[in-house]
Amino acid sequence: MPRTQTLSDLARLGFVELSGNRERVAALDAGVVPLFAHAADPDAALDWLEKLGEHATPLLEDEDAADRLIRVLGASSGLAAFFVRRPDALEALRQPIDRLPTADALTASLADAVEGLSGEDAWVALRLRYRRELARITAWDVRQPDPLAAVDAVAGCLADLAGAALDAALAVARHDVRFPADDVARVRLAIIGMGKAGARELNYVSDVDVIFVVEAAEGLANDRAVEIGTRLAMHTMRAIQDLAIEPALWEVDANLRPEGKDGALVRTLESHLAYYDRWAKSWEFQALLKARPLAGDRDLGDRYLAGVAPKVWSSASRENFVESVQRMRERVTAHIPADEVDVQLKLGPGGLRDVEFTIQLLQLVHGQHDPAVRAAGTLPALDALAEGGYIGRVEAAEFARDYRLLRLLEHRIQLSKLQRTHLMPRDPEAVRVLARATGIFASASELIEAWHRTKTAVRSLHEKLFYRPLLSAVAALPDESLALSSEQAAARLAAIGFVDPQGALRHIAALTGGVSRRATIQRTLLPVMLQWFSEGADPDYGLLAFRRLSEDLGEAYWFLRMLRDSSAAARHLAQVLSASRFIGALFERIPDAAAWLENDDDQLRPRPLRALLDESAAIASRHDDIDAAALSLRTARRREVLRAALGAVLGAVSVEELGRALSDVTTALLSGMLALLHDRERDGFEFAIIAMGRYGGEELGFGSDADVVYVYRRTDAPEESVQARAEAVVRGLNRLTEDLRLPLDLDIGLRPEGKNGAIIRSLDSYRAYYRRWSLTWEAQALLRARGAVGDPELLRDFETLADEVRYPQAIEEQAVREVKRIKARVESERLPQGADPSRHLKLGRGSLSDVEWFVQLLQLQHAARIPELRTTSTLRALAAATDAGLVPADEATRLHDAWILASRARSALTLWNAKTADVLPTDRVQLEGVARLLEYPPGSASRLEDDYLRTTRLARQVFDRRFYGAPARPAT
Repeated sequence: MPRTQTLSDLARLGFVELSGNRERVAALDAGVVPLFAHAADPDAALDWLEKLGEHATPLLEDEDAADRLIRVLGASSGLAAFFVRRPDALEALRQPIDRLPTADALTASLADAVEGLSGEDAWVALRLRYRRELARITAWDVRQPDPLAAVDAVAGCLADLAGAALDAALAVARHDVRFPADDVARVRLAIIGMGKAGARELNYVSDVDVIFVVEAAEGLANDRAVEIGTRLAMHTMRAIQDLAIEPALWEVDANLRPEGKDGALVRTLESHLAYYDRWAKSWEFQALLKARPLAGDRDLGDRYLAGVAPKVWSSASRENFVESVQRMRERVTAHIPADEVDVQLKLGPGGLRDVEFTIQLLQLVHGQHDPAVRAAGTLPALDALAEGGYIGRVEAAEFARDYRLLRLLEHRIQLSKLQRTHLMPRDPEAVRVLARATGIFASASELIEAWHRTKTAVRSLHEKLFYRPLLSAVAALPDESLALSSEQAAARLAAIGFVDPQGALRHIAALTGGVSRRATIQRTLLPVMLQWFSEGADPDYGLLAFRRLSEDLGEAYWFLRMLRDSSAAARHLAQVLSASRFIGALFERIPDAAAWLENDDDQLRPRPLRALLDESAAIASRHDDIDAAALSLRTARRREVLRAALGAVLGAVSVEELGRALSDVTTALLSGMLALLHDRERDGFEFAIIAMGRYGGEELGFGSDADVVYVYRRTDAPEESVQARAEAVVRGLNRLTEDLRLPLDLDIGLRPEGKNGAIIRSLDSYRAYYRRWSLTWEAQALLRARGAVGDPELLRDFETLADEVRYPQAIEEQAVREVKRIKARVESERLPQGADPSRHLKLGRGSLSDVEWFVQLLQLQHAARIPELRTTSTLRALAAATDAGLVPADEATRLHDAWILASRARSALTLWNAKTADVLPTDRVQLEGVARLLEYPPGSASRLEDDYLRTTRLARQVFDRRFYGAPARPAT
């Protein structure tokens, strides 16, 4: 023999036993030896060849036939044992096998095998012919250059072969049953394939799930037909699976019939339909999804399918249907023996059942209204779901690839011994053979790695799709809800809360019209989203904003996938759009921000100030053009304000966190702008922005002004030029921060001398002014002064100067009276004409200013000796005053609650209207919108009003007693 006689050559061919096989291989024809390289197990193939002896010689003389024989022997010891037992069956592999046989050809072949035979002789003939055909299917399968692509065709052919076997067995049964031949002839019996047989995706060795349906021809009573049909079914099953000289093929499992094992084996069509109408459980309809006439009377089988189909495709509308399917899948997983979980190809996490249950659930939910997805087979159904937009094309392709790989592994494992199993082998040698059998993997380790990767991917996608909340929502919709263009649609839209149903219909038509993928997916999404829009305070605007957003994003894959697949994104989007015109307007400028809704925890939380400052610095440094850089900075601010708005509406951030977040965004914007306008080294002076008011206290709301004062300090520039340069920086800040889309008012009204004072001063000028001219209100204003932006040393020095003014060692009684006088004057003069003092959120009774002025008076009086009061935060100062005994805890709670409610309501007004407002509305629609943003249930406008008036009334009582009454004193 040539070089293949060497041990290394044998190893390259795939042999494991080298020394022992060397002489045996040498005895073979030289042209046959290279063929072992294609065998899954060359050692086993060689063993079986020797056992076949001279019976194999005719095939080995033909290289093509020899290749088929060696591949089959190396892939399946079960078929090899069959050939040893029945050597004449080798004839099946002699002829070329260029294609798989058709269903009709298989039916004819098995019918021919049992022609004229009865009893056990017929059974044996049937089983022999079945295995001959199985060997030919195997020979075709193991020679395919792309084994994954062949999985579908092989599974379909195996299902056709099972159907042919049942047809042949039924023909034998008609001869064997002991009833008058005329009566037997009048009995129509349909065998309905279920499970993998019904879906044409059968394994090499699998139970064949069936349901038997009987019908009497004219002249035969139904009872008699059922009696004969039952005996025919029993004989059919025996021909396939009872003991005989030739082993059984597989189990015919009829347990999916009505009432399972306790039910009648055979029923009439009417009895079946009556059962499904009255008694069937959800899982039975899921099983019927794969029903197909498999054998017997095809007309009766078709009528059975036509009768059950409407029940199958309406079953998802049952109460808790989706949840019941999900629980059933979980029960299947829970009942896997512990030592099998990690090696289960079929039932385990990331196994075939995860794919199949996912696709079946999607089909049952969406197939109610879309006949295109009503396919029995897993992969055809997956294609239809992807085409219909119910699952992304990428996800569908991944699922299909992973499913085919799992099925290929299952096929090769079962083919090995022709035994029904779904367990990956644990023996390393068996894994090596399996890797070779796939025709894909070069080693056992590569196979195991790919399998684990596949399991993880399948499980992940299963969990994302199978537990998709959209499924429950779609399943629960009444039929008329999906008829988006029906005559009743306008009435339904009006009934669920749309003020302009005709306008809503126009938006729906624009979103769903055409044949684009976006329109296809929107037709699925909108019925559910309309329900969610209707739960908001302004569904009409929500739908309009959704249409604008969808048009802006076009066919963006991520957007459509997110709405369809995300655990909560679609609902959250509907929620925020129907709740806030402020958010809708910002989405028009930043539509990509919708992606944040897919991950609440990460994306809707405020970004740290450090990250915002780094981004601003990067923007300022990479732009040569100041105006272009300023535009980028303003865009970044809009983005972060939108993030905060989404977080606020969805409850991801508290009002305190919101205040800090909006203050940080303002600081980042001003830092970037100042970097564009001021170069300390070249300008010759330091520049700083001091945050005042709510900005200084990190208590900004949506629409709040940013109170600031500006300060500079000369370094090496001439004194006479610095003031002008610093003022130029201020003017530049005002110009560059101007944003018509999201206004920012840099209010300098709290500077020394107010509106009459210089727009910026040097630090020395501030020091001189405060020492000589400072009024009590200016000291009070400094209580919330915080160095925010600019040169760090200058910021620290200004805060040190502010401390000297705002935390006096003692405050004269005249100054206290002045604070009270000014507060009274503010209430009488600054409150807008005609405004109801009880409803003004900022200046009204018991509102923000009452709490803030009271706390600030306590700070002026006591902060010098109580360091905890030295904070720019109203709530922190109130808490410190309570801890120090300056305010009783119950009264502090009233003040705290009023401040929180007024702050939340003020921001909610801006979110609702996209306009800044300070008065709690009397209009019930607006009040309802604010209430919903404050997390009140629907119809709570009056409840919010009552709560606000009561809360602020109680706070005002505390304020009147503590602020205008006797001065607060430390508790003793």
